[in-house]
Amino acid sequence: MGQSLIFLIPVFGIFALLFTFWKSRWVANQEVGTEKMAKIAKSISDGAMAFLKAEYKVLAVFVIAVAILMGIGGTAEGSSPLVALSFVLGAFASALAGFIGMKVATKANVRTTNAARSSLGKALEVAFAGGSVMGMGVVGLGILGLGTLFAIYNNMWADDINKVITVLTGFSFGASSIALFARVGGGIYTKAADVGADLVGKVEAGIPEDHPYNPATIADNVGDNVGDVAGMGADLFESYVGAIVGTMVLGAVFVKSGGFEVTNDFNGLNAILLPLVLSGVGIITSILGTFFVKVVEGGDPQKALNRGELISAALMLAATFFIVQWMLPATWTDDKGFVYSSLGVFWAVIIGLVAGLAIGIITEFYTGTGTKPVKSIVNQSLTGSATNIIAGLGVGMQSTALPVLVLAAGIIGAHYFAGLYGIAIAAVGMLSNLGIQLAVDAYGPISDNAGGIAEMADLPKDVRQKTDKLDAVGNTTAAIGKGFAIGSAALTALALFAAYMSITKLDGINVADPVVMGGLLIGSMLPFLFSALAMNAVGRAAMDMIQEVRRQFADIPELKAALAVMKKNDGIDQKSWSTADQAVFDAADGKAEYGKCVEISTKASIREMVLPGVLAVASPVVIGFAGGPEMLGGLLAGVTSCGVLMAIFQSNAGGAWDNAKKMFEEGVEIQGKMYYKGSEPHKATVVGDTVGDPFKDTSGPSLNILLKLMSIVALVIAPLLV
Repeated sequence: MGQSLIFLIPVFGIFALLFTFWKSRWVANQEVGTEKMAKIAKSISDGAMAFLKAEYKVLAVFVIAVAILMGIGGTAEGSSPLVALSFVLGAFASALAGFIGMKVATKANVRTTNAARSSLGKALEVAFAGGSVMGMGVVGLGILGLGTLFAIYNNMWADDINKVITVLTGFSFGASSIALFARVGGGIYTKAADVGADLVGKVEAGIPEDHPYNPATIADNVGDNVGDVAGMGADLFESYVGAIVGTMVLGAVFVKSGGFEVTNDFNGLNAILLPLVLSGVGIITSILGTFFVKVVEGGDPQKALNRGELISAALMLAATFFIVQWMLPATWTDDKGFVYSSLGVFWAVIIGLVAGLAIGIITEFYTGTGTKPVKSIVNQSLTGSATNIIAGLGVGMQSTALPVLVLAAGIIGAHYFAGLYGIAIAAVGMLSNLGIQLAVDAYGPISDNAGGIAEMADLPKDVRQKTDKLDAVGNTTAAIGKGFAIGSAALTALALFAAYMSITKLDGINVADPVVMGGLLIGSMLPFLFSALAMNAVGRAAMDMIQEVRRQFADIPELKAALAVMKKNDGIDQKSWSTADQAVFDAADGKAEYGKCVEISTKASIREMVLPGVLAVASPVVIGFAGGPEMLGGLLAGVTSCGVLMAIFQSNAGGAWDNAKKMFEEGVEIQGKMYYKGSEPHKATVVGDTVGDPFKDTSGPSLNILLKLMSIVALVIAPLLV
């Protein structure tokens, strides 16, 4: 059975990519809308592609240099120079997934806007179709890449499965490297633009961030795609691949120990193939789930998205039960006496799914509009920016408690049922339906862009109301998606850590050993240093953006005059303006120099992403060769425990600040008085949101990748440390 499955697995990936191609063509065939809408969409698309082109030029140099080093290091016993090929292909697949997602997202945004002119249901269909291209592209490339390489390497070294897996880890390293740069670079890009559009546009000039006269508005919309489509896609692609590879490494232990000798002809090979098969079947269930995401006019888009995810999850659970029973024996014992069972492995998968869902729900509680934690920030905004920031920091810190308890319970439970293999397979279970989960995540920024295009193209208010309804759901799905990303990062990093200990033959890490404690402290420090580098980079890039937006408002006469007219007529319907005022306002159309703001964000993000990326890759290498495998183990333990806490804190604090601001924009009652957009408490929440932006969209999400990347680097160099 095992040999047949090896050649079947890449077929799942091909099937996902065919679905991606079909959905991409369908999106492209939808109507674009007016000429002005098409022009705005082209500016967003051109800006996004310009960023990717500039980023990939820099990353190509990094990939080539690291591949050469890995090719040389691959001559060590137990490895092969082909680990460099795995690395290059992993990096290429991750970059390609980001490109595919970005390309279709910048097509889907304007088509979603146009669809919203006639129907909410049609707008949801277009936005979700665009997101599904990203979702299925990620899982398709992941399974196709891993499945094909495993088939090739297994044919080359059929009698040395450990060498096969070791060389395959290069694919995960390549995916992790690109993911980190995409997350950090994309986060810097989007937050520099967002801060410029918010602070100068909203607070100083008093115009919406999506107003066509705001010079940073195109860069802001480009940033939504760069950070939340390409960045999130690369992040979860890396988690997906890392979880599978970590489980395969731990599954190889059964081959070595002869754990399946009596009950299975392939002597443990099925334990290695199980994560690939589960992920492949997850592609099918995800695709089936997409067909249930539909909403009638006046319906709730959230229910439609939930229905698709729940149906997909139910199908996956049923399939998992039968797959595990089919592929694994009823019971077996490893060489250390631990008794495993197929039912225990199934329960570990269930635990992973439940833990991911629970963390998502907790994340929504701490960040959702109208929830008690967010209301506490709203109330404290009444006394200014300082108390708003204090409240947001408190919410973020408090929000770490429940997710960590869930993760701890999940880790202990998965280990109880299936040992270290159970922890790894729980991460696979959490990500088995990644195709539809990521489709729902990518739907969010597409809807956000659609609203921006509606604003810039001066479409009727009912169009913006429909896109805002989609966007509000997108904020919820993004919060849940971030919860899944953090949970999967923790489980994946732990699975990779267990795989590292297996290869280096470490039975445990003694924290009383000064060398180990030194590594533990250094590892705990790295998330703080990494976050500081990312946030300072956003600050520097945002300063450049703010100065550019201010310059344009001051130096371009038409923009300056239009702002004065808008301030004069504040609160008056535009149809009631005088003819002279209307003429001054219209004269500013097309005068904002969007390209210069796009250029600032692009250059800043490319320049600033290098140092955090090098820090993440170099740290485990330096500590591993200088301090040995025990010290590197301490480093991984420190960066994982501290990194998870910092990621939850920053993501949730930023999300809570953001939704506190949105509550004021919709109107909120505090102590019996209504406050709206433009009020002093609203301005305090804009400042808080500006502080939270790099938290939730740059350093927070990037930490997920940091701890997984360091674990996979340790796994790659492990054979050299033994």
